[in-house]
Amino acid sequence: MTLDGINGGSVTMERDGGGGAAAGVTPAERERWCVWVAEECSPSGCACAMGPKPMMARYVYALVFLVTNLLAWTVRDYGHSALLELRRLRGCRGARYCLGAEGVLRISLGCFLFFFMMFLSTVNTRKVHDCRNSWHSEWWPVKILLWMGFTAVPFFAPSQLIQLYGKVAHFGAGAFLVIQLISVTRFITWINDCCRSETNLKKCHMHVLVASTVAYVGAVLGIALMYVWYVPRASCRLNSIFISVTLLLVLLMTFVSANSKVKAGYLAPGLMGVYVVFLCWAAIRSEPHTEVCNRKAGAATSADWLNIANFVIAVIVIVAATFSTGIDSKCLQFKSSETDSEDDIPYGFGFFHFVFAMGAMYFAMLFVGWNAHQKMEKWTIDVGWASTWVRVANEWLAAIVYIWMVIAPIVWKRRQVGSSATCP
Repeated sequence: MTLDGINGGSVTMERDGGGGAAAGVTPAERERWCVWVAEECSPSGCACAMGPKPMMARYVYALVFLVTNLLAWTVRDYGHSALLELRRLRGCRGARYCLGAEGVLRISLGCFLFFFMMFLSTVNTRKVHDCRNSWHSEWWPVKILLWMGFTAVPFFAPSQLIQLYGKVAHFGAGAFLVIQLISVTRFITWINDCCRSETNLKKCHMHVLVASTVAYVGAVLGIALMYVWYVPRASCRLNSIFISVTLLLVLLMTFVSANSKVKAGYLAPGLMGVYVVFLCWAAIRSEPHTEVCNRKAGAATSADWLNIANFVIAVIVIVAATFSTGIDSKCLQFKSSETDSEDDIPYGFGFFHFVFAMGAMYFAMLFVGWNAHQKMEKWTIDVGWASTWVRVANEWLAAIVYIWMVIAPIVWKRRQVGSSATCP
């Protein structure tokens, strides 16, 4: 391919067998060619270098989500006086926990509406030259104004509507947790399959052995420490049950993976073991801080540096979990999709915004402890018995999802063999 008119000469671009790399061209000529493409191609005809940047846009959405989280926390802990001035919140009768919870729910509703609007306007976007790519990746002044408007409008809604949203948010937050654990589980199984593939089995053998050993040691050590920290006396039966069930889940996942029919190895169950141990720890940490069996929780009623650091880390984890889950648009695709082409979008825009919409409900539940009628102390997040049981259920579901993922190919294969055997 020859391009004339660049600095008065011509540049010849040839495509090699690798499918797209320019050969026989100096770096300077290649740079001039790229500049020419950026200047000459139309926005609707191809993806120019100066066009929308969806990879950068996702970080801006994450920043908006982080700011919303911080705003919700500020309203909950320090917005009591301001909320009292709103007549529509007088149904709380001045109860601080009610005002704080309603403030969180109202901000969460605004965040949900913004990302759900983005979901509806970008769902099923496939190609980079689609005009919705520009809407997703650009138009930031307009979208910031929309976000501010959606954040303000819920403060004029009646309390009954906000309470109804709080009930619906339980299901949205639950959906977010399910999507997140599926994403994590698929990532772990993908690592395991990659390391056990024929091309990587020999060179990754020692790495897999070391990683598996470290994972199991970490899981066992975590279980032992939880017994020491959270079962200080025989009367702490509930914590003992939680930890014992976690140990059984680790053993069960290992047994299923090592089965001669599954042959999934030890890396995936080891990593899943660390994950479920972490979920068990998070569940016990969510118990009320006045619980005598929770020796490591402390009173957590003062804003000392440790509580502040834990809170900041928790907020960052919420944003990071939502971000990482949102860009994993293939986590719910349980069958192989078509081969990607060069003009496909880098990640699913609709799924990305849907996860952030569910994440808005999720952070609301964390800030109110999954119960809008309980009092939350300052600088605390995800504390209360409701939070504990949600975490425990999430842990058990994670183990079930993993076991199903490793045995599903065998089950489907048997069904296909059985159905084909009955065919004439």
